[in-house]
Amino acid sequence: MSDVDYARRHVRFGWWSLLVFAIGGLVLESLHGFKVAAYLDVSNDTRRLMWTLAHAHGTLLSVLHVIFGLSVRVFPEMGARNRPLVSRALTGASVLLPGGFLVGGIGFYGGDPGVGILVVPIGAAALIIAVFLLARMAGSIHTTTKR
Repeated sequence: MSDVDYARRHVRFGWWSLLVFAIGGLVLESLHGFKVAAYLDVSNDTRRLMWTLAHAHGTLLSVLHVIFGLSVRVFPEMGARNRPLVSRALTGASVLLPGGFLVGGIGFYGGDPGVGILVVPIGAAALIIAVFLLARMAGSIHTTTKR
């Protein structure tokens, strides 16, 4: 896959997922504003926390996709060898982290999140791998300055 394809894929994924998580944030605010008991009751603290974490992680990861896509476009020499792994890890993290929190908040048991929470550590590991490789790749950027 070419640099342009990676850039286009991640910028597009980032903006669309940002739209999804912004709408999700609006839904959470609406549940709060309309005082929906299934969201606000003390017995549903776990749900509220899990869904807030899903929204926050999804939004952050959406922005990371846009930054990654733009970085590939601006610095094509940046770690081309590891780019497929970074792409897969970042995409996996963007599905597993917020998805696990979201599903973990749908059904919960005595204050403990539901089974969806089991994929969150996998998503977190994928995110750490992607960010580590990106940080290492950033060191390979060569800039030239004109004087």
